Amino acid sequence: MEQTISYLPLIGEKAPAFKATTTQGNISFPEDYAGKWVILFSHPADFTPVCTTEFMTFGAMIDEFKALNVELIGLSVDSLYAHIAWLRKIQELEWKDKKHIEVTFPLIEDIKMDIAKAYGMIQPGASSTQAVRAVFIIDPNGVVRTILYYPLTTGRNFQEIKRIILALQKADKDNVATPADWMPGDDVIIPTAGSCGTAKERMEDTSSDCYCLDWFMCFKKESK
Repeated sequence: MEQTISYLPLIGEKAPAFKATTTQGNISFPEDYAGKWVILFSHPADFTPVCTTEFMTFGAMIDEFKALNVELIGLSVDSLYAHIAWLRKIQELEWKDKKHIEVTFPLIEDIKMDIAKAYGMIQPGASSTQAVRAVFIIDPNGVVRTILYYPLTTGRNFQEIKRIILALQKADKDNVATPADWMPGDDVIIPTAGSCGTAKERMEDTSSDCYCLDWFMCFKKESK
């Protein structure tokens, strides 16, 4: 039997446009999200335990993301009626420190899998009838900046998703890169030829906010 292979949008490419029916009404992407960062994420199915913990977490963090100019869009191949019933049930649950969570971001109905296939969320090796746990971080210009994929059994790390947003915004704002395990306030990586002088000058200047471990590896001190 021939399998349909979905094309996966790549980092640096424009995110596929779509129109969708959601729990918050009809949306048109990217037009409705101009100037916003977007986290578009898929889950395998409504009324499943891992997905429920994820939606409780995203719902609890929505104000944190909005403060970063980030909008959330969820997706699964379930019907709108299933979405609404599930989100109502989530409000009745309590898990860890989360209870009475109202999910106010849109959850896409994608019964025909059109959007899921456009984003490579249907992966036959995992399931031909459910979307995997995909995360696409899309910048205000509609460009894909990060792609994360998780297996059906593994819930996502939402603090890491937030950290990625912060790192991308920092990189864009200050033309820097962020090192391993970077958190806001940590030192950042700067180009070896930049505003702080040459690598040699930076290695010799102990008074500067910039310093180098070697000619190819220079940092700028950040305020905590």
